[in-house]
Amino acid sequence: MSKYKWTREDWPIACAMIPFAPTLPDGSLVQDAPAEVWADALAQVAEEGFTELDPTDSWMRVADLEKSRLDEFKAVVKEAGLTIPAMSTSRKCVIDPETGDQMLAYCHRFLDTAADLGAKEVAFGFFGPFTEAQTKELWFWLAEGYKNPDDPDTWKLGVDRIRELADHAKEVGISIAMEMYEDTYIGTPESAVRFVTDVDRDNVGICADIGNLVRLHRPMPKWDVMLAEVAPFMKYWHIKNYIRDEDPATGTYMSAPVPIEFGIINYREAIRMALAEGFASPILLESYGGDGLSVCGKNLQTLRRILPRA
Repeated sequence: MSKYKWTREDWPIACAMIPFAPTLPDGSLVQDAPAEVWADALAQVAEEGFTELDPTDSWMRVADLEKSRLDEFKAVVKEAGLTIPAMSTSRKCVIDPETGDQMLAYCHRFLDTAADLGAKEVAFGFFGPFTEAQTKELWFWLAEGYKNPDDPDTWKLGVDRIRELADHAKEVGISIAMEMYEDTYIGTPESAVRFVTDVDRDNVGICADIGNLVRLHRPMPKWDVMLAEVAPFMKYWHIKNYIRDEDPATGTYMSAPVPIEFGIINYREAIRMALAEGFASPILLESYGGDGLSVCGKNLQTLRRILPRA
C-alpha cells in the first residue's frame, strides 16, 4: 500500500483550458456557445490522455452559467469521461480598487459551482487584468503588469476577504490555494507564507506556481530555494516549465515555455520535495504558446512516470 494519498496511476492531474480561446471565430463567447462547442474542446482534452479537467475561467466562466446550461456542461464533462477535482480562477482579484467587490461575489459563486461539480480545491489569486502593454507583447510577462499596493490596509482587506472565502469554502468541503504570481501579495515565497499565515485557516494554502516566477526577465532566486520555503503550505499545484538564461555581465534575461522535462525547474526533484512535506492535492498542467494542449499531454506522460509508484 502506498504511503501517499495517490500513486502515479491515479493522482488527479487536470488539464487547464488556457490553450483554448474564450471567443469563437465570429467573436461570440464560448460562454454562450452551444454545448457541442464545449464537447469538441473536452474531446480534445480527453484525446491527450486526460481523465481530469480544470474548466479554467479564462476559457469559460462556469460559475456564471444558468442552471440549465450548467447541467449541459456537466453532461458534456461526463460524456468526455472527465472529472473535475479542482478549479482555478484567473485575474479575478478580490482587492482590486474598482472591481474587488464584484470579484468577491464572483468567487463566492465560484465556490458553490466548484462544489456542485465535485471539486475539492480551488485556486484564487491577486493578479489582475492584463495591462495594455502586456497585450502587445509576444509573451505577456515581458511587460509590466498588475501590482498589489504596498499598503497595510489593502493587505488586511486581502486577508479578511480570503478568510471570508475560506469560511464559505469549508462549509462546502473545499480548500483554497493562493496562486503565486509576481508583484502580488503571493508574489514571493516570503510574502506568500506570511499571507496564508495571516489568513490562519487550515483550508488555505499556497498554489506553488513557481513557473510564473522563473519566466520573469529579472533577478530571481533559484527554483528549489523558492519551492522549499512554500512546500509545507502547498495545496492545488499549477505546473508548467520554462527555459531560462541569465547573463550577469549585461543583466539580460531570456525565457520561453517548454515541456516540463526540459525546463529550468526539475520537477522530478520538485515532486519529491513537495511529497516530503505532505503534499496531497490535485495537480494542474498549463502551457502557453503554440500547441499548448499537446504540451500538456506530453507533460501528463512525464508526471505519470515520475510520481510515486504504487
